[in-house]
Amino acid sequence: MVYNFKELYLLQKELDHEIHQFHHVDYSNTMSKRALALLVEIGEFANETRCFKYWSLKPSSEREVVLEEYIDGIHFILSLGIAIGIDINSNFATDISNLELVDAFLDSYEAAIKFTKNYDSNDYINLFKSYLSLGEKFGFSYDDIHRIYLKKNAINHQRQNSHY
Repeated sequence: MVYNFKELYLLQKELDHEIHQFHHVDYSNTMSKRALALLVEIGEFANETRCFKYWSLKPSSEREVVLEEYIDGIHFILSLGIAIGIDINSNFATDISNLELVDAFLDSYEAAIKFTKNYDSNDYINLFKSYLSLGEKFGFSYDDIHRIYLKKNAINHQRQNSHY
């Protein structure tokens, strides 16, 4: 699948600017926090899928809930890309991974950890592709990502306006 995140990148940049202004922070003094937030969001996404809970018969949360958790990770991946100056004007092409679901989550964790070691642009692209491939395993289309990103972005702006 091919993705173009130019619009979402610009929206994330606006949200980041609003957060920076309100909280008196910038990219340089929040990189580790953003990286940790991404790892937490990947975990929250996994938790909603319940794919690792071999001890439980309870099914995954509804698709929309899982998708919303997935999008929280997209927010932080975009933000980290902006922070390191990635040119998001290019398309991201992915192939659905042949990894089992749990291994695909672990692959995204591993890619995120590798990226946080030096904030390298190649590691960033690998992280983004890994996470997009993970979303493809759930059948999330670009239209799904775009729709829910816009919804969550509006909520995030609202949260800032209400001193969240």
